[in-house]
Amino acid sequence: MRLKGKLYSLGLILCVQTVTAQLRLQNERLQLEWTKQPDGYQLATIRTDGQTLSNPSGKYLLLYSAGKPDSIPNLQLANTHPGGFSLADYRYLVKNWEDNLRPVNMNTAGIPLPFYPERVQQTVAGALVFTHTDDYGECKAVWQLDKQFQHDILVDITFTAKKAGYYAIATPTLATAQQDKPEFGMIPGYFQSDLVQHDLVLSYGYGQGIPDKPVVFRERTASTLSPLITTQGITMAVIPAPGTSRDPWEKDHYTHQQWKLGLSVMNRDGRFTPVAYHPVLGETGSYMEPGAQRTFSFRYTVQAADWYTVYQHAVNDVYHFADFLKLKTTRQSLSDRIMSILHYLDDDSTSMWKTFDYKGLRIGAQSYLGGVVGSGGDAMKNSDYGAMWMLATITGDTTLLHQRLPAARNFKLVQQQAEPGFFQGAAVGQYYLWKKQRFTEEWGTYVEPVALTYYTMLDIGNILLFQPKDDALRQRLRLGADKLLEWQQEDGHWEVGYDGSSTKAVFTDIPDLRPTFYGLLVAYRILKDEKYLKAAMKGADWLIREGVNKGSFLGVCGDARFVPDFATGQTVQTLLDLYESCGDEKYKSAAIAAARIYTASIYTHPVPSMERKTVNGQKWADWQISQAGLSFEHGGSLGSANSHGPIMLASHAGMFVRLFSLTHDSLFINMARAAVLGRDAFIDTATSVASYYWRAMNKGAGPYPHHAWWQVGLLTDYLVSEVALRSNNGISFPKGFVTPKVGPHACYGFAPGQLFGRAVDLYMPDGWLQVNNPQVDYLSAKSPSGKEIYILLLNNDDAPQQTTVTINAGKASAVKTQQVKLLNATGTVEDEKLSGQQWSVNIPPYGLKIIALSL
Repeated sequence: MRLKGKLYSLGLILCVQTVTAQLRLQNERLQLEWTKQPDGYQLATIRTDGQTLSNPSGKYLLLYSAGKPDSIPNLQLANTHPGGFSLADYRYLVKNWEDNLRPVNMNTAGIPLPFYPERVQQTVAGALVFTHTDDYGECKAVWQLDKQFQHDILVDITFTAKKAGYYAIATPTLATAQQDKPEFGMIPGYFQSDLVQHDLVLSYGYGQGIPDKPVVFRERTASTLSPLITTQGITMAVIPAPGTSRDPWEKDHYTHQQWKLGLSVMNRDGRFTPVAYHPVLGETGSYMEPGAQRTFSFRYTVQAADWYTVYQHAVNDVYHFADFLKLKTTRQSLSDRIMSILHYLDDDSTSMWKTFDYKGLRIGAQSYLGGVVGSGGDAMKNSDYGAMWMLATITGDTTLLHQRLPAARNFKLVQQQAEPGFFQGAAVGQYYLWKKQRFTEEWGTYVEPVALTYYTMLDIGNILLFQPKDDALRQRLRLGADKLLEWQQEDGHWEVGYDGSSTKAVFTDIPDLRPTFYGLLVAYRILKDEKYLKAAMKGADWLIREGVNKGSFLGVCGDARFVPDFATGQTVQTLLDLYESCGDEKYKSAAIAAARIYTASIYTHPVPSMERKTVNGQKWADWQISQAGLSFEHGGSLGSANSHGPIMLASHAGMFVRLFSLTHDSLFINMARAAVLGRDAFIDTATSVASYYWRAMNKGAGPYPHHAWWQVGLLTDYLVSEVALRSNNGISFPKGFVTPKVGPHACYGFAPGQLFGRAVDLYMPDGWLQVNNPQVDYLSAKSPSGKEIYILLLNNDDAPQQTTVTINAGKASAVKTQQVKLLNATGTVEDEKLSGQQWSVNIPPYGLKIIALSL
């Protein structure tokens, strides 16, 4: 099958002529010139958009190894990190880190075979065909300019082996960074920075800076296959042709960890330039007998533009990300999923809900059967307090209101240390161990300031949005806020954590590049004390300076030693919330910059297709099990995505809808919709709860029942945000605080919103509506008097949809309609003659219609 982007085939070269003069490829945007030197043809000039790149090269490279390359990791490479980098206490990371330091990964394996081609031919179509022959084989490289994208150069390299062994083909060095100091370097999913980092742990392990070694990165956590550097204001990228990298699920089995494509921003000579390798030395397809052939097709793009412009080109134009939405369809609407999950959460058995007496209070939470230090299968946890109070409020569900919420509130009280001392006001741990009757952190006996923000400030803050007169919680909120003030350093930052016994700072080798400041913003919004806003701004300023501006972040998963994760997405929303509170434009600008970086936590490959595949005996189309559009828990070289792939928990979806409204950047809206729509293959049919990890497919919540709350929260946030977008903010609802840990989604329903100037409350009683087309989602709202109800219908497909909407009389016997109107997305009446309690509605692609009921 011909690969997309491979527009030239060696088998079709006709009417070639030998060229001895200066060679040139040129169009309106791009000019490349080669000259013949004693050692072969070298690139002499590269001009783009009227600017000339220094340090052109054109040097080729093959890697060769007669036998299988050595696989012993060099752990001494981590010694650049203060105190080394022991992972003895982090069993989830050990194998990944050892793999990272193997010779192939560190680009020290094999024999390098550099060359400049000694022969060249030109086709009548203007393509240049370079040839090199030596004792190892023959290499032919076809270069031509892309007629559609004038900043792009299409290259096919075909190598024919003469000697048996393992080979890797590298993309030739187009040019290198001026003075070996790139203005920016990026491998999406791994790092993005203008800083060359000489601490390998920080760069390679935490993505905080550009590695100073020619590390070869794997495609399994490269979100977009486009290594790039910027020099002299010009961004160069290498983009392998779609189909070059591994397919994570071939036919009927898991193949996520195959290694077919390597990525780097430094060549084997230690010069900064974008590089890709295919095949990878010692990996699939790299062994060749004499006479065997391998072809590597890719493109360079060279633009006088920033990294984001070039990155978007790879996502949109080469990997056709938006086309994924054209394939999507679904068996169950998101709205129906929310209502089904309500039933899952109401059931003590399926939701693993437990209650215990602790310190004179009845506390409640859900069992957590994942890894927790000290757990004997007795860990309990609550996740999304905003979603708990929201769902209970908008549905009126009595089980939630009378059994879940009071016990969950008490859990929050005892989770915070109230007694005087160093940790007064802090959260003493995410988890309660009921056998030992104590709280603990996920992976050690330490207390983090960001955990204070999460499990004291955010959770209590969200409860207080619904229960503003709860004086006990207001006092606890202030107690936590004052502790955050006490722990804040002079320059605005916080320590990562403190030892639970000695109270000394721990994890001092990594900075707290997380939105810890947000807890103070919550306190300001609830308690109206200006000192909290000033401190929040001070903390945000530090995070922007040391984190966002440098492309450096830290995560919040203790079991992964805080490698960057969804906290990066939270940083975006917290900065936007700060902007809304103080009006300073720098916070909005920083939020957008961080959001662009966070798009690199979302897979855009492989290109989804209609190919049929088998998962656990069930047939699915490739697009239905695609990783494209899904985000990392944590990616990079150490994160869980290395073995489990991405996650279904797309907390960023609603925020990306809001960012599209703010920026009109289509990547945000396409990524939001790709994340949440049409994901039936990952949803447990019995409960409508999605799996957490991609690799689990449709096994449901498994040992993480509390994830259901996060799913309710993110799906509601997405739908409310889509309604606001499609109505041009004619319909909107006040947004609560972000949820702890997993991302930026927020709660609603604590205060009235507005619908074309009318006050309305979210209103979703269980089962009162039936919408028979799963491509159509729905929300409903009612006036404060209860005399008007509005049904908001969203077409979540790129084709027009028709649906039938029915009021279930058995669930809503009090709904007796006097008048029914159909409104469009602007609030204009389209039909005043609807009658009865069942209506047929036509909705345009990604459109919105409103049924207005007067009772």
